[in-house]
Amino acid sequence: MIPTLWYLILAATLFVIGAAGVLLRRNVLIVLMSLELMLNSVTINLLAFGHAQQDLRGQIIAIFVIAITAAEVAVALGILVALLRNKHTLEVDELTILKG
Repeated sequence: MIPTLWYLILAATLFVIGAAGVLLRRNVLIVLMSLELMLNSVTINLLAFGHAQQDLRGQIIAIFVIAITAAEVAVALGILVALLRNKHTLEVDELTILKG
């Protein structure tokens, strides 16, 4: 049996990689992939703690997180396609179309 600490170390590593991707990269697609890594690390934490506590609530909430993540990806990719058609770039610094 794998200790819970290993899952927490994996989740922390994924979260740090995702946070670094959000803060350091300028491509919107890579920023979204980094956000997905961060959400996956949260899901791993929920599953690890749910398994450690012998409680199914962690797994149930993890399923909801995965469903919300899938919906977020669908909406974000639609927005990215629209931005790419209008601006012909996916660089964060050049996308000022949402400013009022």
